[in-house]
Amino acid sequence: MALLEGKTLLVTGVLTDSSIAFHVARLAQEQGANVVLTSFGRQLRLTQAISRRLPQAAPVVQLDVTSEEDLSALADRVREHTDHLDGVVHSIGFAPQSVMGGNFLAGEWEDVATAVHVSAYSLKALAVASQPLLTRGSSIVGLTFDARYAWPVYDWMGVAKAAFESTARYLARDLGPQGIRVNLVSAGPIRTTAAKSIPGFEAMEGGWPERAPLGWDVHDPEPTARAVAALLSDWFPATTGEIVHVDGGVHAMGL
Repeated sequence: MALLEGKTLLVTGVLTDSSIAFHVARLAQEQGANVVLTSFGRQLRLTQAISRRLPQAAPVVQLDVTSEEDLSALADRVREHTDHLDGVVHSIGFAPQSVMGGNFLAGEWEDVATAVHVSAYSLKALAVASQPLLTRGSSIVGLTFDARYAWPVYDWMGVAKAAFESTARYLARDLGPQGIRVNLVSAGPIRTTAAKSIPGFEAMEGGWPERAPLGWDVHDPEPTARAVAALLSDWFPATTGEIVHVDGGVHAMGL
């Protein structure tokens, strides 16, 4: 039996075929899952077009995680394609460039609030919006970038990721009694469209392959997608509130 045979998953964050979320959706389908994607605004048509590059074209539902209207309507929109969900993938993050790229001290609250809202609070919002469809034994998996450190140029996005990681732990506490697991994958730097929008991203990825005991390919999202798929599966039935590092081992090395 395939790893995700018979499961139905909601995957956010598919924007291009270089997106980590795209490879999660592809691998999930290859492992037997049915997949529903989300997108919004001008990105909706792009996601619909990219979905046709998956092994099976996936339906796309409207979801802006900062919109209460969209969040309230999510369950009904998903019900047009399935009556339940076995898993949700959170692959959403955004911060205005004014609060990254060495602008930490100059960051203003309005822009910082946007980063925290989209990149951290959205995990709780998505979990609650999906909750009516989630079954016992289901799994929520998000993507992070190790928030224990002050990375070059990451600035307030790094703070948002710290909030994101804490949010996952609280969700694990509150959703655990319903049999819903919440875990994160902390990936090394991958040259996605989102990553390349970070001013000075090269400073974050610089030297990573050399520091990683297993090596690291900034162009290969497959290892990260596999970890997400594993956490969505039934092979981690008693794991929640965890952060799985997929970074070639850099997180365990002294700098």
